[in-house]
Amino acid sequence: MITPLQTALTARGYTDLTPVQTAVTDPALTAADLLVSAQTGSGKTVGFGLALGPTLLGDEDLFQMADAPLALVIAPTRELAMQVKRELGWLYGETGVVMASCVGGMDMRDERRALGRGAHIVVATPGRLRDHIMRGSIDLTAIRGVVLDEADEMLDLGFREDLEFILGECPDTRRTLMFSATVPAQIARLAKTYQKDAVRVETTSGQKQHADITYQAMMVANHDAENAIINILRFHEAPNAIVFCNTRAMVNRVTTRLSNRGFPVVALSGELTQSERTNALQAMRDGRARVCVATDVAARGIDLPNLDLVVHAELPSNHETLLHRSGRTGRAGRKGTSALIVTAKVRSKAMRILKGAKLEAEWVDAPSAEAVRAQDEIRLMDDPMWTDAITEGEADMVAKFTERFTPEQLAAAVLRIHGLRHSAPEHLSAVTGEKAPKARAPFGPSTWFSVTGGRDQGVEVRRLLPIICNAGDITKDDIGAIRIVGDMSYVELKTEAVDGFLKNLGAAMQVEGGAKVTRLDGIPDAASQPKPRFEPKPKRDYGDKPKRSYDDKPKRGFADAHKPATKPSPKKVWDSAAAPAPKPRNDAAPIDWNDTSTPKPRKPKPGDKTKGKPAGKSRFSKAPSTMDKAVRDGAVSTGKKPRHKTTQKGKPTGKPTTGAPKVGKYNSKKNQARRAAAGQGGAQPPRRKP
Repeated sequence: MITPLQTALTARGYTDLTPVQTAVTDPALTAADLLVSAQTGSGKTVGFGLALGPTLLGDEDLFQMADAPLALVIAPTRELAMQVKRELGWLYGETGVVMASCVGGMDMRDERRALGRGAHIVVATPGRLRDHIMRGSIDLTAIRGVVLDEADEMLDLGFREDLEFILGECPDTRRTLMFSATVPAQIARLAKTYQKDAVRVETTSGQKQHADITYQAMMVANHDAENAIINILRFHEAPNAIVFCNTRAMVNRVTTRLSNRGFPVVALSGELTQSERTNALQAMRDGRARVCVATDVAARGIDLPNLDLVVHAELPSNHETLLHRSGRTGRAGRKGTSALIVTAKVRSKAMRILKGAKLEAEWVDAPSAEAVRAQDEIRLMDDPMWTDAITEGEADMVAKFTERFTPEQLAAAVLRIHGLRHSAPEHLSAVTGEKAPKARAPFGPSTWFSVTGGRDQGVEVRRLLPIICNAGDITKDDIGAIRIVGDMSYVELKTEAVDGFLKNLGAAMQVEGGAKVTRLDGIPDAASQPKPRFEPKPKRDYGDKPKRSYDDKPKRGFADAHKPATKPSPKKVWDSAAAPAPKPRNDAAPIDWNDTSTPKPRKPKPGDKTKGKPAGKSRFSKAPSTMDKAVRDGAVSTGKKPRHKTTQKGKPTGKPTTGAPKVGKYNSKKNQARRAAAGQGGAQPPRRKP
């Protein structure tokens, strides 16, 4: 091992390397590409830092002047990238390393200037690193090593195209290290494409998964889920705890609830800016906060000191996420607790997730208010402040307290101060019904029976079981194993239920459908064999196979067989021979309206009705009245505002007419006499108000 790296490990307190660190630092793998899978919390970050040492430094102990990057470390989230940068910072601190980061949410101009000054190691997230490559901000020609940390998580987050682009831009002579908790098919294909003869390194600690973590499934009422979070945090009083939720809205809700109850709490979700997320994690490390409420953004790689408790306020969607969430505790040999809050609605989901993770959880009740107070009493009585020696600065006040107050008053003051510093526990409702899954009792002595008819006849367990129970007047608890083979079925019964079963069957020994039942002396060969397990059909790996060509698609059916070879053109081709004959022209002479010898068609009159609008120039069927003329000339107003400018008495007014002249002027004696002479009547009624 390189001397500066060994010095850094010693100063950090490392005495022995973890199994994954020992495996990747094997001298035989110094120049090989690695595909490493190890348990979470096994020290993978320090592991690939040690593995990169010979690739970056060679035989030297110090780096040369920083220029183009020598190594890339790619992580799925911003928090994990910044954590990796801190870990590699102290590991390579004695080598004169210059590090830079490229993560989303940070100022891109600052990152560009840092890359322009030169760096030896660049830690980045896939999306931001691709942006720098496309903008020409980073030079990858000198890259010697590339590390993909939590590669499976990056693929789950949709970074496959970004990773392929980044790896395609790096030199072919690079060394590629992939670290992943699991190695699914996508990771294997990515390794096969972008790694050269990669060596698979799989390490185990020699014990079961998460051996240092205690799993507890706590049944609570549907309306007590948030109250249970408070009681769990109060019961354990862990130095640091993390509460996982599935959505940002739930994170905000739980954070507000805990803050109102006096818990020093911070939130961590994708809606926060990078500076807010960094400050939240730093508050947990500094001790300013003890509880972090987060989404699954903190489920990968985040390492918080003294994190002894993980609470699943909402169950994850799969068992892999459960393992990664719980892996935030129980790290580096420390013990931890992972508490699952289970309501009646999600009980079956909790059992399915635990079974998928191959974990055995302890089904217990959530801490009640009495249990929390009892735990507070134990912690208070065992506090070392009672046994610590009294210092000189405290002696004067101690003397004054003991002289002025009685022991009962002092004890009451201690309890009140303790109560002010801790939130009161919540009262939880009693959970009715079944809490933990029942473990089936041993079946005991049994007797086997054969029933004619098997898989070839379509016999199924779900149909055979009620038939046997009804025929023999027994329950399903009296039946053990059922094995169905080709043409025969085998049923195991408790020995104590055999006599009643045979008595109800009678001498015919038949069940519904005429199936014959026979008692066997021992265990049949087919029944002793394990039940066959049908593995799921593997998914087809299309890889880079060319797509199927449908140009020569075979014809199917009568309609396809008689289709024309080519489709006719949609444009109509004009054939003059097949064109219809044109209509004959009207060559008749025009009508002479002055000729009186022949009758002529009558000219249209204004009163005639035709299709559309009335014929003639006027829209009236008779001569307009005096009032119509007055309205038309503007002498009388109808109360409606005209739509255009009009004239008054033959002179332009310059603006729309708003009314008629005064009625008195219109009904003057001169005008009345003129109208009387014309037979139009005398004075007119006054105009209507608009």
